[in-house]
Amino acid sequence: MRTQPEPSAHRRTGIKAVARQTVSAAVAALEQLAGALGTALPALALLAGLALAALLAPVGVGLLMAPALLRALHALAARERGRLGRSGPEVIAPGPAPTRLRLALVDPTTRREARWLVRHATLGLLLSLIAVLLPLFALRDLLYPLYWQLIPQDAAQGTWPAGNAAAHSWPDALAVALTSLAWIAMLVGLTPGMARSQAEPGRRLLAAGPETDLSLRVAELTATRAAALDAHAAELRRIERSLHDGTQNRIVSVTVLVGAARRMVTRDPSGAEELLERAQSAAEQALAELRSVSRSILPPVLDDRGLEGALSGLAADCPVPCRIDVEASERCAASVEATAYFVVAEALTNIAKHSQASHATVTVRSRGGRLQLRITDDGRGGADDGGGSGLTGIRRRIAAHDGALSVTSPPGGPTVVAVELPCGS
Repeated sequence: MRTQPEPSAHRRTGIKAVARQTVSAAVAALEQLAGALGTALPALALLAGLALAALLAPVGVGLLMAPALLRALHALAARERGRLGRSGPEVIAPGPAPTRLRLALVDPTTRREARWLVRHATLGLLLSLIAVLLPLFALRDLLYPLYWQLIPQDAAQGTWPAGNAAAHSWPDALAVALTSLAWIAMLVGLTPGMARSQAEPGRRLLAAGPETDLSLRVAELTATRAAALDAHAAELRRIERSLHDGTQNRIVSVTVLVGAARRMVTRDPSGAEELLERAQSAAEQALAELRSVSRSILPPVLDDRGLEGALSGLAADCPVPCRIDVEASERCAASVEATAYFVVAEALTNIAKHSQASHATVTVRSRGGRLQLRITDDGRGGADDGGGSGLTGIRRRIAAHDGALSVTSPPGGPTVVAVELPCGS
């Protein structure tokens, strides 16, 4: 008789799952809010520059500053779109915005970017600062019992955030430490909503409006689809060529050798045995080639061991010493993991053949619905798409998922291949 799990066990499991999800959401929100400082602080400086240009406009100086400030505004808005796209759905950019003051005053894209700038430099910056200070306050109060005795009595007044007097005993110090729970509760409970509030103006104001011509985006997607179809056709040709030139020839050889052995078995048993050994060897080679081709279509190790295990296998087979560093809390779509696997495989092959490197590193991170790969080596550098290094094939695979590829490979090295893929495509 099968026993049913106790209801209390189900409740404990549910509570643990909710707690994990809550903490994960808070950590992700804290990362987003802290990362927003990279655009919120420049936004504040740019807003001050625009205010200064407005004040100096009557004397003509502000008019001279306008083109540079408008270019900075468009660049900062593009940077924010990229940041929001890494932590959620892609923010589709509108068409090019003008940098001449007269055109910018009537341009709807520039107006929306200016409205976003005001919100991001004020409320957005405030939310980011609060999110960064909350864990610092929690850590300070949590560790208070460790250092309260070291604080001079005349300087300790007001060290507690609530403005209480300095602690004079261990119970007082422990009471201060307990306030860290309040900071942690605020951190867990408030940061997801704060992150949504901060991102909302950017997603609403920086995205392409209804009046924006999306023909360039449509053309980009059309080219991406064509590249994906070309890559698929090239892959089919490669598989057909591998089967025809390798496996098929091995099987034909096995057939010929077995037939010859059958004819020789009565009149020359030793010769027939030699032919059968050659046939067995050819069959084993055909089987190995067939397995190699099947693994190149979709490696079964991805299903068995996940992306980290599959990449560890690639690193073990690489002639160049390679270190794997994977931090992916959740699985991506099978096609994305397969693309990541083949990108790393091709990159390590390039390193072994062309780079003369002594060491390589593969770093994988999963952030905000994006899978980020970084393959580095200390080789001679000079990698380019047209040099027969396989980067063209990598670029086509990534384009099929609407991902991004950047290659930094100055002469003398090092070479850094950075790839970003959407997890759900």
